[in-house]
Amino acid sequence: MEIDKRWMRHALTQAKRAAECNEVPVGAVVVLGDEVIGEGYNQPLGTHDPTAHAEIVALRDAAWHLENYRLGGTTLYVTLEPCLMCAGAILQARVQRVVFGAFDEKAGAVGSTANLLQSPLANHQCQVTAGVLRNDCAVLIEGFFAELRAGNQDASSVGS
Repeated sequence: MEIDKRWMRHALTQAKRAAECNEVPVGAVVVLGDEVIGEGYNQPLGTHDPTAHAEIVALRDAAWHLENYRLGGTTLYVTLEPCLMCAGAILQARVQRVVFGAFDEKAGAVGSTANLLQSPLANHQCQVTAGVLRNDCAVLIEGFFAELRAGNQDASSVGS
């Protein structure tokens, strides 16, 4: 569990980078063995790309690093429960394990609204560990949206 906390802290660093760009603060890292091979943070607004969620950015980075779109044996650490789109990409990449921090009760597809990563209907299943540094991850996201509601950020620059 200590290793999971270590890598989740790294993902939180990525999430803070997203917040600095006025993006929803979600961060992700892909680890193989004891090495980060991919990392990313939410950037759909800045890139004008609806697929630029932290998980997708990190998976793309890892695939480039390995020169292979199959990421077998890897673990993806992400600060927020992946959505359906990201869960689909995780399955296609054949990620072995997913560790996430905060639950996403509205759009989470790894237990909250669905559990795509462990569905017998999918062509691959992932091991899942939920709630690692859950409070730290949730506080970052909740604080971001609280500031938005308080008018401290430009609403046009925020996506979910």
